[in-house]
Amino acid sequence: MSPVRRYWRDRALWTTIADVFAILAAFSLPWSTTLPAIFVPLWLGAVAWVMDWRAYGALLKQPICYLPLALVGLALVGTVWSDAVWGARLYAVSPTLKLLVLPGLFYHFERSSRGMWVFVAFLVSCALLMVVSWLVAMDPSFTLKSSSEPGGRGIFVKNYIDQSQEFALCAVALAYPIIRLLQTNRVWQALVLVAISLGFIVNMAFVIVSRTAMVTIPIMLAVFALLHLKWRTSVMIFGVLAVMAGLAWGTSPQLQTTLDTFSRDYRLYKTENVPTSIGIRLEFWKKSLQFFAGAPVIGHGTGSTRGLFERAATGDTYSATSQVIGNPHNQTLNVAVQWGGTGIVLLYGMWLVHLLLFRGDGLVAWIGLLVVVQNIFTSLFNSHIFDFHEGWMYVLGVGVAGGMTLAARQRNARAERAGSS
Repeated sequence: MSPVRRYWRDRALWTTIADVFAILAAFSLPWSTTLPAIFVPLWLGAVAWVMDWRAYGALLKQPICYLPLALVGLALVGTVWSDAVWGARLYAVSPTLKLLVLPGLFYHFERSSRGMWVFVAFLVSCALLMVVSWLVAMDPSFTLKSSSEPGGRGIFVKNYIDQSQEFALCAVALAYPIIRLLQTNRVWQALVLVAISLGFIVNMAFVIVSRTAMVTIPIMLAVFALLHLKWRTSVMIFGVLAVMAGLAWGTSPQLQTTLDTFSRDYRLYKTENVPTSIGIRLEFWKKSLQFFAGAPVIGHGTGSTRGLFERAATGDTYSATSQVIGNPHNQTLNVAVQWGGTGIVLLYGMWLVHLLLFRGDGLVAWIGLLVVVQNIFTSLFNSHIFDFHEGWMYVLGVGVAGGMTLAARQRNARAERAGSS
C-alpha cells in the first residue's frame, strides 16, 4: 500500500494536523484577523475528514452545543421579519456564525491530547505582543497602526480594547497555576509566571488599557478568590492588590487619564449633548431599551438595528442624540433589539450552560470558567460575542477547555466503572 493511501484516512495523523491548525489559530489571534480566518476553516476540514459523525450527532444533543446553534438559527430566521435591506440582514448574521465552530471544538478536544498547547500558544503570543507594546510605547514609529487613531499608544496591531482583553485574560488566568506551584514549593516556576502576569498588568497600567478591562479585572480576581482561596488569604491578597492599585494610580498618568475621562465624558454628555464615549453608550442603551419595548418577543429582525437608530436620531450632526450605529455596545441589548426576549433566553442559556460545564477544580476548568466570566461582564459594555477578536477568544477558549473537560469526565466515569466492577 502506498504511503498516500495509508495515511489518507489515518485518524491519528489528521488529529495531529487539526491540532496544528488550532494552535496556529490561537497563536495568530492577537496579531491578525486574516490568519485565524484561514486556520479555523483548515482546522474544520481536518476534523471533519475523519470525524465520527454518529458521536458528533450525540454531542449536538447537549445544551452546550445546541443553544449556541439555536442562537445562530434565530439570527437566520430573524432575517424574515426584518425591514432592513437583505445585504444588511445577511451581514448581521455573519458575526454569529463563529458559534457554529463550538461543537466541533468540543468534539475534537474531547479526543485530542494537545488542548493545553492551544492555551500555551495564546499565552506565548500575548507575551510577545506585550514586549512589542513596550517597544511601541518607547518608539511610536515601530507601530503598524496609524498615529492618528485614538488610543494608539503602545499598540502594534489591532486596537487597545482587543489588546487589553488579551492581557487581562492572561494575567488573571495565571493566578491558578501560580497558587498551585507555590503550594507544591515550586517557587522558581511560580516566580516566572508571576513576572509574566505582572508584565501584563504593568503594561496596562503604564502604557494603554481599556476601561472595560479596568472594570472586569477585579471581578475576575474576585471569582478566583471565591473559588480557590480561603477567606483570610483572599483578604490579604486583596489588601496587597489595593496597595498596588493605589501606587499604580499615583504613578501612572495613563491610569489617571483613563479614570478621569469617566466623569468628564458623562458631564459633557448630560450638559452639552456631546457624543463622548460614555455619553453615546448611554444614548445607545436608552434607545435600545425603547426599541426592545416595541418588539419584546421576537425583536425587529436581523440587521434592523441601524435603521432603528437612523429613525430615532435627533439634533445636529455632532450631538450624542444624532449618533447612528448598528451595534448598541451591549451584548444583551444587541440581541434584544434584533430577536427580543427569545434571543435573550438563548444568549443567557448559552452562558449558563457553559459556566456549569466548568464546575470543579483544575487549570482547564479555571481557564474555561474565566473565559466565560470575562465575556459576560465585558459584554455589559460591548457586543463581544459578535466582535471578531473577543468572539473568537470565547469560542476557542470555551471550545478547547470544554472538550478537555468532557474528556476528563469520561476518564473519571470509566475509572468509577472499573472500580465498582
